[in-house]
Amino acid sequence: MKKMKKTTFILLVTAFVTALAACKQGETYGEKKEQERAAIDQFILDSAIVVIDEAQFALQGNMTDAKRNQYVYMTKSGVYMQIVNKGDSVPLKDGETANILVRYLEYNIQAKIVLSTNMYDSRYYDKMTVSRNQSSYNASFVEGDVSIPQGNSMYSTYNTTSVPPGWLVPLPYINLGRHTSPEGVARVKLIVPHTQGQTSASASVYPCFYIISYERGA
Repeated sequence: MKKMKKTTFILLVTAFVTALAACKQGETYGEKKEQERAAIDQFILDSAIVVIDEAQFALQGNMTDAKRNQYVYMTKSGVYMQIVNKGDSVPLKDGETANILVRYLEYNIQAKIVLSTNMYDSRYYDKMTVSRNQSSYNASFVEGDVSIPQGNSMYSTYNTTSVPPGWLVPLPYINLGRHTSPEGVARVKLIVPHTQGQTSASASVYPCFYIISYERGA
């Protein structure tokens, strides 16, 4: 009987410890999400960003007023987006697959540091192959010569061909032109939560700010 009581007690303690550990893990993730939300809110405040909703965005012709520092909050993804320049040409068509050359700066909002960039030399870019199926977009980085300084920065920094989902949010609203005119290349600014970010942001739960240009490649 004593042995049975002892066994029962051990099982109860084990169950309690397991439940407590699971609870703490949930709280830890919850705390990280709260910290992320606070960091985004503070960044919006410090940057004097004017947030508009998708209804207002649609009324403005799917554009944001960069002079007023407007960002539209995309409810489905949680991404805040400012279209600085829509670009010329046309958006990616339904059923189309294209190479897109991307120049960007990536800034960790919480740590307040630049994580990676390739935007300071026009010779460098990250190339991603993007396919559109109706409203769905799939993308992957194309492996290139990672020995080139600041070339293929996202691929070499995170050692993955996975494109942050947040980078695809602007695609329905921008045109994929080339450097044939000052207005040829689409440019956006994004606030990307960890759920839409690169692999490190997703794992560690931190938001990033991006300045990105999109150019149609060969």
